[in-house]
Amino acid sequence: MSTRQPLEIAFSSGRAGSGPATWGQHAIWDAVRRLAPADAPRYNITTAAPLDPGLPLPVVLGALEQLLHLHDSLHTRLLPDEDGRLRQVLDPEGTLAVEVRSATPTEDPADLGARLHEELAARPFDTATGWPIRVGVIVADGLARHISLVLSHTAVDGSGMSRLVADLTALSLGHSPEQLAGLREPARQPLQEAEFQLSERGVRRDTAARKQFVRKLRLGPPRLFPPTGGTPAADAPARFPNAVLRSPALARAVEQVAAAHRVSTSSVLLAAAATMTAELAGRTEVVLNVVVNNRFLPELANVVGVVAGDGLFHLPDTTGEFGEVVRRTHAAAIGTYRHAYFDKLALAAEVDRLTAEGVELADRSCVFNDTRELLPAAPDPGHDRTTLTWPVEFEPRPGLTYALDALQSPEALSLAMTADPAVIPRPAMERFLDGMEELVLTEAVTVAATTTAPPTDPPTNPPSTGEAAGA
Repeated sequence: MSTRQPLEIAFSSGRAGSGPATWGQHAIWDAVRRLAPADAPRYNITTAAPLDPGLPLPVVLGALEQLLHLHDSLHTRLLPDEDGRLRQVLDPEGTLAVEVRSATPTEDPADLGARLHEELAARPFDTATGWPIRVGVIVADGLARHISLVLSHTAVDGSGMSRLVADLTALSLGHSPEQLAGLREPARQPLQEAEFQLSERGVRRDTAARKQFVRKLRLGPPRLFPPTGGTPAADAPARFPNAVLRSPALARAVEQVAAAHRVSTSSVLLAAAATMTAELAGRTEVVLNVVVNNRFLPELANVVGVVAGDGLFHLPDTTGEFGEVVRRTHAAAIGTYRHAYFDKLALAAEVDRLTAEGVELADRSCVFNDTRELLPAAPDPGHDRTTLTWPVEFEPRPGLTYALDALQSPEALSLAMTADPAVIPRPAMERFLDGMEELVLTEAVTVAATTTAPPTDPPTNPPSTGEAAGA
């Protein structure tokens, strides 16, 4: 049986300070505090991975200590001040607890690591009293063989976690924090980001972004899917099913379609999601809430923090050839990406005011999130056929019709959909995901045939080639 060895990493001489919370910190903190304690851990950002062929434990612990010096968000606490405003407090010293477990010769380090990771991820964070990071390490044959990182969402978003893992890897291989800091410029720390948000330029950006968001709210349909009739049956499913379509062919086809139409690959997937949303809802107009990582903004390119935001994507017309829908989607998405960095709590107050005044606002219950740049959540089975699985069910999520995530592995592209079964039952979810794949694969065949055909005159006013990540 494995043995447990709690360790503490001493941290000192770090940066110190306090100031207002950033927009991202405050938005996540506010969302989590409204949840029941048992539900709060689902907001944690986690990753776990084997360390092959293994590292000396002191090397891993030293890299973790250096990581704290590199990224202020890892030793930042959040707490309300006497006026109820949320503040961030950057601690210059303290300790980081590391849960170390030693595997016996008969235990698989990967299995033991998976169990430890599940245990660490299932606990909520108290960001007022402790740091927003939790670490677990499995040791076997004298070497660290598996690591688990669990962070509060107030400290990082998905893209931030990917950068954090890259930095921890580099530090473990002997790079210094100073070397990495030089490579990551520009990279605002959370206190610097909050200072920018309070500046004249930050206020202008916030005001313009919220103005654009509210404009689209006023334009879009107040309901996408028709209301369900009557009272749900007593045996109706209360939990939200999760469907995952895994397609090796889709990974290649998305690249082909994007290249042919000179758009981003995110735009291709977003166009397919918009088309299937319109088809299932019986509409020709859609509004989707798109998660945008915001790291295409130069000052946020290398931030390890929570800077991802919501963009409102409005496509007035989903009809016509899919290639045309792709180009329309890309044009509309650029504006969505450019206006996704703002104060979400200020927007919520504005939405509440408009609702109280009786203004009809667009349905924001359908969420699209392209997470392909992030670390794969689990090993890929590696086969070359399309599969559809139903891996998990979630507790009901108020105000959500569906959430669609695009996931990437070296072998395939996956579409993971969680939906309210009272609005989109399982057969409709399957139709949605199959339809997205079919749209992209069919267009890939079309553009391949066009490419091999005799050249024609180039189009006038070609579509934009600008890229903006929507993950």
